[in-house]
Formats: sequence, C-alpha cells, structure tokens
Amino acid sequence: MKIASYNVNGIRAAINKGFIDWLKATNPDVICLQEIKALEEQLDLDLFREAGYHHNYWFSAQKKGYSGVAVLCKTEPDHIEVGTGIESMDFEGRNLRVDYSDVSIMSMYLPSGTNDARLAHKFEYMDLIYDYLNALRNDKPNLVVCGDYNICHEPIDIHNPKMKGVSGYLPEEREWLGKFIDSGFIDSFRYLHPEKQEFSWWSYRANARANNKGWRLDYAMVSEPLQEKIKRSVILTEAVHSDHCPILLELDL
Repeated sequence: MKIASYNVNGIRAAINKGFIDWLKATNPDVICLQEIKALEEQLDLDLFREAGYHHNYWFSAQKKGYSGVAVLCKTEPDHIEVGTGIESMDFEGRNLRVDYSDVSIMSMYLPSGTNDARLAHKFEYMDLIYDYLNALRNDKPNLVVCGDYNICHEPIDIHNPKMKGVSGYLPEEREWLGKFIDSGFIDSFRYLHPEKQEFSWWSYRANARANNKGWRLDYAMVSEPLQEKIKRSVILTEAVHSDHCPILLELDL
C-alpha cells in the first residue's frame, strides 16, 4: 500500500499549480492532505474521481479559507472517522481517519505556534492528541498518522539547529515528539534513513527553498505492530505545489 501525505497550503492553489497531474503520476492508494483551505462544495470533485480517487473525504475548519484536512482513497474504506469528538481540536478541521481491515490511516494537521495564544493552543492540542491516539491504538493497533506535525524532532531535521525560541523547534515541542514516538510510534523516514538530512517545508522568504534552508515538519508515523511492514519512506522534494513537499510511505501489507 502506498500512502502519501501533503500539506498543500490551499488545495485550489495546488490544483492550479499542477497537483492533479502530480497525483496521477505518483499514484498512491491513499493520500492525506492538510491545510486544504476550502470547503468540499468549493471543489470540483470530478477532478479527483478522474484521477482514480472515487472515495474522497473532507473535514474543513469552521473558519473559511483556513486549515482543514482530507483523505483521498482509491478503494472505499470500511469506516471514516471525521474529527476526534473533542471540540477544541475539531473546530479547525485537523483530524480525519479512514479504516481498512489491516490498517487505519489518519490525516493530521497539528497547529503551528505563531504567537503566544496559538502556541498555548498547540500545546493543548499536543496533550489531547497524545492521549487520543494512545487510546485509539487499543482499538486500531495498526495505525498510520500522516501529516504536518509542525515540529522538527532532531537537529538533523532543521537547516539551522542553533535556532532558539522559534515554535517548531522549541525544546518542549521536540520533547513531546520524542515522547509521542516512545509511546509506540515509528518515524518511518528516520527509521529507514537514520543519517539522511532532507526537509519537507521551506519558508517563502529569502529564497529558502532554492538554498535548501528547510525544516522536516511532515511525518508518516507508523504504530509499532506495523514496523516489519515498512518497505519505503521518502520525501518527494521535487513536488512544488506548496511551501511543503509531499511524503510517501509504502507498507507491505
């Protein structure tokens, strides 16, 4: 099974930059999208169906043009779970899960901490999602949580590890991500590529992408029972429809 994840920074903008052609060429079985910034009724769903994704699910933020996640599937899932049931997490459309018989896949968009209020919200979300996913694994032990975590875990995951006091690389955020992994998840990219430095997000400022001054914010986290099934995990840096690039996970199910 090929699972892609992509923070598209606006699905309509990404479509205008050639996203559909990229999707057809990459051809994942399931793709998790984050930061869709659109309502389902604002989209031409035939574009996705013509690309082979007849089963697509959308969870938008209450605020228009903001946040939101989606999952596009070639094969119909057994079950779709929209949101978490926790209001403070769900009003911004940050979690959507599809369940198959042998794997459950979540698209997750963890908040960024752009100011003090948003950082407080981010920490609250981190605590809530940690507990939610640990409970969920009792029912769904084969779990993949794809998405934009808005955190660099280790110095190798950021172009300038001396950066201090910036959300996304705060000690508390990095410690939480380590705790999340230790609770029973595998960072599939780092598991297969322990020494490789690649990034998945670049600022639009100061020619950061051309100079590869990036951050690795996007992860395909795989629950431990799936460890032996991890076949491939890569960052697709050539895709340029967003300030992020997509990631791709292959599981041998």
